[in-house]
Amino acid sequence: MNRRDFLKITALLAGTVAMNSCSVFEDGDEKIIVVGAGIAGLSAAQTLQKWGYKVVVLEARSRVGGRIWTSRKWEDAPLDLGASWIHGVSGNPIAKLAKENRIKIVETDYDNQWIYKEDGSELTNEEYESLEEYESTITEYIAEAIAERDDDVPLKSIVDAVLDNVSVSADEKQIILYLLNTIVEHEYAADISELSLFTFDEGDEYSGEDVIFPGGYDQIIEILAKGLDIRLNETVQRVAYEEAGVSIQTNKGIYKGDRAVITLPLGVLKSGQVDFSPSLPSEKQDAIRRLGMGLLDKLYLRFPSIFWEKDAALLGYLGENKGEWAEWLNIAHYTNKPILLGFNAATFARKVDKWSDQQIVDSAMTMLRNIFGANIPDPLDWQITRWADDPFSWGSYSYLAPGTNSKTLKELARSVDGKLFFAGEATSSDYQSTVHGAYLSGIRAAEEIWVI
Repeated sequence: MNRRDFLKITALLAGTVAMNSCSVFEDGDEKIIVVGAGIAGLSAAQTLQKWGYKVVVLEARSRVGGRIWTSRKWEDAPLDLGASWIHGVSGNPIAKLAKENRIKIVETDYDNQWIYKEDGSELTNEEYESLEEYESTITEYIAEAIAERDDDVPLKSIVDAVLDNVSVSADEKQIILYLLNTIVEHEYAADISELSLFTFDEGDEYSGEDVIFPGGYDQIIEILAKGLDIRLNETVQRVAYEEAGVSIQTNKGIYKGDRAVITLPLGVLKSGQVDFSPSLPSEKQDAIRRLGMGLLDKLYLRFPSIFWEKDAALLGYLGENKGEWAEWLNIAHYTNKPILLGFNAATFARKVDKWSDQQIVDSAMTMLRNIFGANIPDPLDWQITRWADDPFSWGSYSYLAPGTNSKTLKELARSVDGKLFFAGEATSSDYQSTVHGAYLSGIRAAEEIWVI
């Protein structure tokens, strides 16, 4: 069934579903339905339940966590297919949860990145220094462009203007595009042609190092899901709201409550596969339309042994084409397992998404053999993400497109008629696109219900 089929069959199912209305609440106490068991939905549900509300969580997937998804296919190596990092541990609520529950976290040292050229040679000390200089220069150019312009444009238009007007060699252009891909496009899951010049990096951040979970991000999800009434495999098709309350129609029945917290990813809201009755306010629909849903995909390769530099935290590749296998996280550095994680964002990720698994692996191996030699072993196994094809997210996380800003995010977060409350990373005007932003947005939605 494609993503719009739910709407087409709603009328046909209405009579049948009505007979299967789900009574999940007892009388008394206000009843809240939370749509989505990602971290935003779980934090909202836990907060509301703690405050005495009756809460049920509806989740379309057969698991909790949403875009936090730890694969345990390889029993000795839990791997995060969705979110990987806590970005900034100082004061970060996710870091606090990890500490309180004694969950192991390990710092990522971004300075410990070994970068290779197409011929397989590593950058020299001089070339590493020049890379840092280029990074500073790019930052300065962007700041100057923002100061000089009145109209918002895609970030790429400024980059193109610089490359056209400043004399740069082919090697220098390659370096500039590598930095833009690994620092900007991987961070925001969008091509520089899709990002707002004015606001692409708008928002706050926590200080301190970035860390990963060697044992899997789902350890946080397990904590937040404890004690909640979570209904899995419940695909929401329609959200109706009126003065008397809310009615949520799923593939299995109808759930009725006093209010609802909606944590659907931006990609799902954009798809229109969930019908709202009455329609959402035009301002909210406009925010949904104008915000971007980005893509960052992963390829895990497991080898019979480690043939690369185990001491490197990350591996970089200055390839001919921007974004093609440019950055790898060295899992062996953290777990001593012979595993590499390659990232692809935006344009190249969408191109790769159309390939077979074997084509993706072959492409990655061509790059690795350029660096480490033709005789390196084939991988024993692999794991590949395709977030753009996921019907419960349609992408990885949101980004700010030209003409959008924190006000757009706040409009997406705005409650509707005191009945619908919105949470999720795309509703976080301070910490968009992050796990902690999603987590805090769930608490914010719960607080909005509390003060009514």
